[in-house]
Amino acid sequence: MLSWKKLSRLKKEDIKKLQDKKLRYFLRHEIPYHPHYRKLFDKLKLKFDDIKSTDDLVKLPFSSKADIAPTKADSKRPREFILQPDKELLKQYAPKSKLIKFLFNKELVYYEYKPIHMHVTTGRTALPTPFLYSGQDLERLKETGRRMFDVFGFSKEDRGVNAFPYAPHLAFWQTYYGSIASETLSLPTGGGKIMGSEAIIKAIENLKASILISMPGYAYHLARKGAEEKKDFSNLKNIVFGGERVPAGLKDKLREVLAKTKCRNPKILSTYAFTEGKGAWAECDEGSGYHLYPDLEFIEVIDKNGDRVGEGEEGEVVYTALDWRGTVVLRYKTGDISKIYYDKCSCGRTVPRLDSTIERSSEIKEFRFSKIKGTLVNLNRFFALMSGHKSIDEWQVEIKKKRNDPYGVDELILYIAPRKKVDVAKLKMELKKIVREATEVTPDIIMMDKARLLDRLGMETELKEKRIVDSRPKK
Repeated sequence: MLSWKKLSRLKKEDIKKLQDKKLRYFLRHEIPYHPHYRKLFDKLKLKFDDIKSTDDLVKLPFSSKADIAPTKADSKRPREFILQPDKELLKQYAPKSKLIKFLFNKELVYYEYKPIHMHVTTGRTALPTPFLYSGQDLERLKETGRRMFDVFGFSKEDRGVNAFPYAPHLAFWQTYYGSIASETLSLPTGGGKIMGSEAIIKAIENLKASILISMPGYAYHLARKGAEEKKDFSNLKNIVFGGERVPAGLKDKLREVLAKTKCRNPKILSTYAFTEGKGAWAECDEGSGYHLYPDLEFIEVIDKNGDRVGEGEEGEVVYTALDWRGTVVLRYKTGDISKIYYDKCSCGRTVPRLDSTIERSSEIKEFRFSKIKGTLVNLNRFFALMSGHKSIDEWQVEIKKKRNDPYGVDELILYIAPRKKVDVAKLKMELKKIVREATEVTPDIIMMDKARLLDRLGMETELKEKRIVDSRPKK
C-alpha cells in the first residue's frame, strides 16, 4: 500500500494505472473466494481475468441492497458476500508467494480473512445487514481514519470528543480507530444514550476539546444546551459531521449558537460514508468534496440508464471494493446522488472527490395526494429548508395515510419546534409557501414543544435522529 502522502498527490493517469492493477489482482486472487460473485461469473460465462481494467467493470451487472440484505425467507444471504477461502481455493487462486506462507502459517490466513468485527446497516429500508471485517480490514479502517484526520488538518495536539452513538455502526468506529491511528486524544462518549448529553457537554468544556465529531442534529442539540448553560467551548475549533447531510443554513445556526459559548467561527466539515464502503471519506474545507482512496475503492457515477456520466455531472454513486476482505461488494449501487471530480483540490491533493452535496434517492418518494395519480416528492429538500431556517429549532416530516385509512390518500405532516419569540402564525404561512414552492406539496403543519419533538426525533436514544418518518403501511 502506498503512503497516503504519495498516493494523495499522484497524477490522474497514475491513479488509473494503480486502480487497474489493484482491480486485476482483486478479481484474480480474492473474488474467487466470494460465493456470490463466483456464481455470478459462472452464470455470465466470464473468467476472472476477463476484466483487465476499471473500464471493463461494465461487463458486470450492478449489485444492490436487494442482493445482500437478509430476508425472512433467506436470513443467511449476507454470508454469500464474505470472502471464504478454503485450502483448495487457496491452492487454485492465491499467488504462489502468499500460498507458501498460508500453507505453513494458518495465522496469516486468519489475520487476512477471518471475520473478527462487524458493522450493521441501520435497516430503515430493509432488514439490518451485517458487514464483516477481518484483522487486516481493521488495519485498513485505522488507515482510512488516519487519512481522514490528515485531510481535516488535525494534529496530535488536538483533543476530540466522539459524540457518535455507540453501536455496530461505521461512524462511531471509524472515528474511534481514526483517533487511535492519528494518536489524537479522544473521548468516545457513545452519544446521548450512553454517556448522556449533560456529561458530553461537560467533557467538551473540561477536556478543552478542539474537535467535536457528531451527527449534525445532535451537534446542534449539544451546542444549544451548552449555550443555555453558559458553557465555555472556547477551545472548540473543529466540528465534524457524519451520518446525515449538512445544509449551509444549519452551519450558520450552529455558529450562531456556539458564539454564545465563546466558540468563535469554528471550521465545520463533513464526512461521507455508507456501511458497504467499510470506510469514510472527508472534505478538507467546507464544500471541497470528499477525498476518495483510489487504492481501496473505485467509484463510478451513473445515470438512470446505468451509463457512466462525465466529470461534474450528477448521477448515482456506485462503489467497487479494491482491497478489502470480509464482506465485499462490486459495482454496488448506493442510492446516493452526487458528482465526481478529478481535478486537483485547493489543498493540493489529486485523488478523486465526490461533491459535498449528496442526496439519497430513497428520500424521493411517491405520494397519492388524490385518487387520480401519484406524485414524486423529493424529501431531501426538507433538510435545507428546515435545518437552515432561522426561526426553527427542530423539525420532523411524517408521511401517513389520511385518517389512518390504508386505502386512502397520503398526507404530509410537518412538525415544528419554533425558536423563542417567533410569530407562529406568520411562520406557518411562510413554511407552507416555501415547501409548496420547493416540492409542489402543501403540508399540514403542527407546532410542538421542543422537548416533545426531541423525543419524537429520538435525539437522545436513536442512532440517527428520525427526520423523515414514513408511517404508511408497508406494501
